[in-house]
Amino acid sequence: MRHVFFSMSLVALLGACALVQGAEVAAPVETSDGEGPLRPNARPEALNTTPAARPPAGARTVEQFDTTSADEKRAAAVAAEQKAASGEGRALGRTVASLGDPAQPGLWIRTPLVSAPAKGRVVYPKNGKAVELDLLPLDGPKTAGSRMSLAALRVIEAPLTDLPEVDVFLN
Repeated sequence: MRHVFFSMSLVALLGACALVQGAEVAAPVETSDGEGPLRPNARPEALNTTPAARPPAGARTVEQFDTTSADEKRAAAVAAEQKAASGEGRALGRTVASLGDPAQPGLWIRTPLVSAPAKGRVVYPKNGKAVELDLLPLDGPKTAGSRMSLAALRVIEAPLTDLPEVDVFLN
């Protein structure tokens, strides 16, 4: 009899857990002025410097996803080399970069090393290659990793399936 009572109690408790779990609702996030939900800021127009098209819907290969032209990549590499040679820019730190959303075109890195969108460059210390790109904020501690665009990883010749460390500079 005790086993039956124990089994029925256990089933009732598990059922109650499911009800409680399903009842959880996230509270709306309010803006700092308390006037409604927090919405993401639009990307500043000054950062929309890479006119790369979105990859086609059926993209499967690296070449199909990377719509940034060879001329755009070359220009970004030359600009980064010139800024590095002149000592321009402020070092923000080193971060581990993984491949970001391959469907998002352009030259960019999402990193917790910046708190607002800006222009900058990334250097891959293993081979010294650099690229000028958009620095986009990413929530998290400064020690968290970053996400880098497919085109930018290809310019610095970093392995796409690895987690390369890169140095980030603010222009």
